[in-house]
Amino acid sequence: MQLYLPIAELTVNMFLFLGMGGAVGFLSGMFGVGGGFLLTPLLIFSGIPPAVAVATVTPQIVASSTSAALSYWRRRLIDEKMTLLLAAGGVAGSALGVLTFRALRSVGQLDLIISVAYVVFLGFIGVIMLRESLRAILRTRAGRPARPRGSAHHNWVHGLPLKMRFRRSKLYVSVLPIIALGSSIGFLGAVLGLGGGFIMVPALIYLLRVPTNVVIGTSLAYTLTTMAVATVLHATANMTVDIMLAFLLMVGGVVGAQFGAQVGQAIRAEQLRALLALLVLAVALRVLFSLFARPEEIHSLAIMGGAL
Repeated sequence: MQLYLPIAELTVNMFLFLGMGGAVGFLSGMFGVGGGFLLTPLLIFSGIPPAVAVATVTPQIVASSTSAALSYWRRRLIDEKMTLLLAAGGVAGSALGVLTFRALRSVGQLDLIISVAYVVFLGFIGVIMLRESLRAILRTRAGRPARPRGSAHHNWVHGLPLKMRFRRSKLYVSVLPIIALGSSIGFLGAVLGLGGGFIMVPALIYLLRVPTNVVIGTSLAYTLTTMAVATVLHATANMTVDIMLAFLLMVGGVVGAQFGAQVGQAIRAEQLRALLALLVLAVALRVLFSLFARPEEIHSLAIMGGAL
């Protein structure tokens, strides 16, 4: 069935985007990520303008993250106090990101920056995650215990002031890196259409030593908060949120996230991180290829301004 998208100004197959939203929602629930790092490139590859793709992904991330977060909340696997601090920084970062998005779009550099940033961030994070997860898998197969989270393995973050106790995560750390992490990921999420979970999850695990079973739910709760703010700001300030496209992605995402959350809780933590790392690297390589691949249409007949 064909459907016209008023903001993207395209006619598309609605079942294609329902399926796309469902697949990404499944991955969101499984890995504890918003899914924007995967969905935004997929939309662009499908012909959706980059500015519309970035903005329209945000409500889909909200829908899929909410659905999956509820599943983790029922199991008491969300650190509410840490989520509030992350969200406080994330809201400020999202607001700044929307303003930056608008400025880049006005000077005509948005498309290139989105592609280059995806390659750099996804490639860097993917390599780090894959290395750490493979080490954990090899330790497990060799019969060696997983690396403890004791004081001997504390890093510089645990020496910062303004500490707070997080009982659900069994941590006593400074609020400064938590707020800074939330604001930086919120900024990237608004500019690039990222839920930020693929950065948030490894950062909480390796930087703050948050238990893996709490990380996924906390990441989802943070993501839905910041992306809700980004959705409102993109819709009002930039007017690039396509409601029809967002609805298709949201319906598919909500359904897929429920199944993904169930699957994710049945897989070992180190295996889950390795799968996420491979997915992140695959998306980075695909975006990198698109930067150098010959376009199907060398010339454009689009009207730059005014009338013929």
